[in-house]
Amino acid sequence: MLQRAGLMLAPYASDPARSRGRRFAQRPAPTRTEFQRDRDRIVHCTAFRRLVYKTQVFLNHEGDLFRTRLTHSLEVAQLGRSMARSLHLNEDLVEAIALAHDLGHTPFGHAGQDALHACMAEFGGFEHNLQSLRVVDHLEERYPDYDGLNLCFETREGILKHCSRRNAEALERAEPVYADGHGGVGARFVLRHQPSLEAQLCNLADEIAYNAHDIDDGVRSGLITFEQVREVPLFDRYASQALADHPQLAEPPNARRWLYESIRLMLSDQVYDVIGATQKAIEQRQPSDVHAVRQCPELLQFSTEMRSATQTLKSFLFNALYRHPQVVDTMDRAKLVVQGLFEAYTQDPQAMQGGLSQRRSAPSEPDLPRRVADYIAGMTDRFAAREHERLTGLRLLP
Repeated sequence: MLQRAGLMLAPYASDPARSRGRRFAQRPAPTRTEFQRDRDRIVHCTAFRRLVYKTQVFLNHEGDLFRTRLTHSLEVAQLGRSMARSLHLNEDLVEAIALAHDLGHTPFGHAGQDALHACMAEFGGFEHNLQSLRVVDHLEERYPDYDGLNLCFETREGILKHCSRRNAEALERAEPVYADGHGGVGARFVLRHQPSLEAQLCNLADEIAYNAHDIDDGVRSGLITFEQVREVPLFDRYASQALADHPQLAEPPNARRWLYESIRLMLSDQVYDVIGATQKAIEQRQPSDVHAVRQCPELLQFSTEMRSATQTLKSFLFNALYRHPQVVDTMDRAKLVVQGLFEAYTQDPQAMQGGLSQRRSAPSEPDLPRRVADYIAGMTDRFAAREHERLTGLRLLP
C-alpha cells in the first residue's frame, strides 16, 4: 500500500506522483497533488457553472428541486469518493472525473444530444463524452499559454467514457508522445484495453446515482408513483425493509420519508455490492499496477445478481419515466429548439454571440458546423430557449 500526500493507495491505484502528465508541461503545485489541481480547475471553469441550468430529466423551468447536471455530478462525485476510499483508489481523481464527465452535455439532456447528433450527421456527428473532452482540451479559455484546462492524462482518460474507433484514431494523431509509450486517451479504444480503476468507478457511480435520483424526481413530478416503483423487485426489497424497520412510514404524512429511506437503502446496498464484487475481481486477477489493470477485463463491477436487478430497474425507468408522454412531448419540443438553432447559426454565423462566431477567419470554412455544435452544446436550457425565440420568433418552451 502506497502512502503519499496522506493517501493510502493500493498498488494498482492511480498515483498522482506517477501521473503520465499534461499536454503542456507545468511545474507541480506546492500544496496540491496533480489530481487535486485538476479537480480545482474543473470546479472553477465556465462549463462547470453552466451545469446548474442543464437538464438531467426535467427541464430547469419545471421545478426548483429536480436534479440538474450539476447536482447529478456532485452526487456521482460523493458516491465515487465513498467507494474509492474503501477500495484504496485515488479519491481526488475519482472526484475530478465525476465533476467533469458531463461538461460537454447539451441543453435539454439526451434529447438535445440526439438532435445535435442528427444535425451533425454529415460532419462527424456529436457525442457528449467526446465533447466533454473537447471542452477541457480546447474550448475553455482561461490560461494565457494554451486552450483548455490542461488536465492530466488520467483525468482526461476518465472523462472519455465512450469513443468510436474513428474518433479514437483521430484523437491519437493529436496526442502528445508520452514517455511510457502507452499511447494517448484514444489508445484504449483502439487496443480494447480498460481505463484506470478510478475511471471505471466513475462509470458505475454515474449509473447508481442517476437510477436513484430519477426515482426521486419521477415520483416528485407525479409522472410515476411510489406504488409503480415498488413493482420493481430491486426497489421493493428496500421499500419493504424500510417499512419493517420503521412501521410509522406507512402513515400518509410520512410518504416522502418512506421514499427517501428506500432510496437510501438501495444506494447503500449497491455501493457495498460494488465494493465486494470489485474486491473479489481484484483478488482473482491480482493486477500489480495501473498498467496491469488496463490489460484485465473490467474489474469495477456489480455482482451478477445486482447487475441483473439494476437492469430491470433501468428498463422500468426508461418505459415509465423517460418515455412518459409528458416527458416525450417536452423533449420533442426541445429537439426542435436545437435543430432551429443549428439551422439559424449555420446560415448566419454572426448570430452567435461571443468568440465562437469569430473562431475562424471565414464562415464558409468546413469547420463551421463544428463551431455551431460547440456553441449550442455549451448553452444552458434557458439560454437555448431564449436564443431560439430571438432568432425564430417561436416560443416552444417556457
